[in-house]
Amino acid sequence: MISISNLSNPNFVLTGFPGLEVDYIWFAIPFSSIYAMVFLGNCMVLHVIRTEPTLHEPMFYFLAMLALTDLCMGLSTVPTVLGILLGLLQEISLEFCIAQSYFIHGLSIMESSVLLAMSFDRYIAICNPLRYSSILTKDKIMKIGIAILGRSSLLIPPVIIRLKFLNYCHPHILSHSFCLHQDLIRMACSDIRFNSIYALFLVISTLLLDSVLILMSYIMILHTVLAIASREERIKSLQTCASHVCAVLVFYIPIIGLTMVHRFGKHLSPLVHVLMGNIYIIFPPLMNPIIYSIKTQQIQKRIQRFFYLKGT
Repeated sequence: MISISNLSNPNFVLTGFPGLEVDYIWFAIPFSSIYAMVFLGNCMVLHVIRTEPTLHEPMFYFLAMLALTDLCMGLSTVPTVLGILLGLLQEISLEFCIAQSYFIHGLSIMESSVLLAMSFDRYIAICNPLRYSSILTKDKIMKIGIAILGRSSLLIPPVIIRLKFLNYCHPHILSHSFCLHQDLIRMACSDIRFNSIYALFLVISTLLLDSVLILMSYIMILHTVLAIASREERIKSLQTCASHVCAVLVFYIPIIGLTMVHRFGKHLSPLVHVLMGNIYIIFPPLMNPIIYSIKTQQIQKRIQRFFYLKGT
């Protein structure tokens, strides 16, 4: 039975995989492996970009930002996801829940912003190649990075801080093995109009706006590419965008899926909510290093050379 006597500063019960509690230790093995791959993969991408002078270009600086964001997303969720599967953690305090919610939502906005910056990079490279190096200088890339950091860290606090001052009178059971803003306000019995309206504003002004701008950039890229006479040149130009398109799909499809489940899936099994939540959190950080290692020849060759040197 969940106590609701302390309404303003409760503890929240984490949800692992409902109905499969006896098998948690077996779930811990693949999840530990996935998190290890997330950390090793993104660290490898960062190491390769840092140590390989030929990769000190705008495209790879943005990729480093993406890898760092994915690494931080993994670090922000691993304590609770593995904690509940290993039997080390069953509930968390409101303060920890708010902090985790801040990092998860902030990092989601950061990843969306980085993907937008990467689409701008591809647009300049294909539609205005002669001015590419003069437009995307190191100074401008640094300013873009600072703007991304400011956008993702400063827009979130108003809605997150208010969570501390809500009363939580509904059962304190989270839908996932980590904290999300929408999960917390679902348990509140205070006035949540500000949180609901501001959260909608955040989604529209960040994730939705970014996706629209990314789509527009690719419409203009496609228009430019189709005007190229040579078929080989058209294919070559589109191939430079393949990894970024995959990264965009890997990021936005789980977000759309999780949103649909939260909005229209009230009748669905709690297991579906948990699976969608874990896909949203783990899938992009896991897949992005794999995508860029396979699709980007410079990184692929550098990683192969790294392991070859290690083996000799």
